[in-house]
Amino acid sequence: MCRLFGMSSGGEPARATFWLVGAPDSLTLQSHREPDGTGLGWFDSEGEPHLSKQPLAAFEDRRFAREARTVQSRTFLAHVRFASTGALQRRNTHPFEQDGRLFAHNGVIGDLDALQARLGEDRHRVRGDTDSERLFALITREIAHHDGDVHAGIRVACEWVAANLPLFAINFVLATADGLWALRYPDTHTLYVLERPPGAPLEHESSLGSRVRCEHGAGRALVILASERMDDDPGWRALESGELIHVSDDLTLRSQRLLDKPPAKPLTLAALSDRARASQTTER
Repeated sequence: MCRLFGMSSGGEPARATFWLVGAPDSLTLQSHREPDGTGLGWFDSEGEPHLSKQPLAAFEDRRFAREARTVQSRTFLAHVRFASTGALQRRNTHPFEQDGRLFAHNGVIGDLDALQARLGEDRHRVRGDTDSERLFALITREIAHHDGDVHAGIRVACEWVAANLPLFAINFVLATADGLWALRYPDTHTLYVLERPPGAPLEHESSLGSRVRCEHGAGRALVILASERMDDDPGWRALESGELIHVSDDLTLRSQRLLDKPPAKPLTLAALSDRARASQTTER
């Protein structure tokens, strides 16, 4: 399945080097299992979003490795893709950007014609072929309809999808310049959060003897979101099904059970196409 990663360092920018390339289960290592695309999103000092993404695996992407070591931001969003919908092209590679926000998704949504119809005039926001970008466009549309209220936009969009469309999962992370939003729904795939207080530097020594050390963990708190535990920190917590969390610019984490009913039209692995089934299998 695709892998999600989000990181917030609060008020001061940081690097995500350890998590992207150095952790025991870094995004680079995960990309050996998810080879169809790699994307990294961040925000500059003026709050403007930036995207670097290619339809190839992170372990093959020299740009990803370079930016993982050099880019600093208060908020990061990254994704490695195993394609379920859409060709292996940059336009279908996560994250996506709309209205200054970044978005990455893991899962499958069916009946894209109905989702496209629901978007109405907001269909222009969609540049590619994926269910993910269409879900993002629906969320963006509802945020606009609710005067910029991100929480309300997510709630209305996801309630409609859960009630009306066949779905396997809609796990996602949405990033703004000053915070993160994440939803796990339903319990098909995992999504974890780690609230890491200031402490010892982040470091990992591989079985081959190489050592990765990141000083950014020594003097600041971090909040990490990931599809799987990326290191052996005991603080990783799995989100509940339907749980929406918001990480604010001061690293306050708020949690709400946004969706408390199962999908009205749940999809099983057996119901998916061969391609989609392969993309959603957790072990390969």
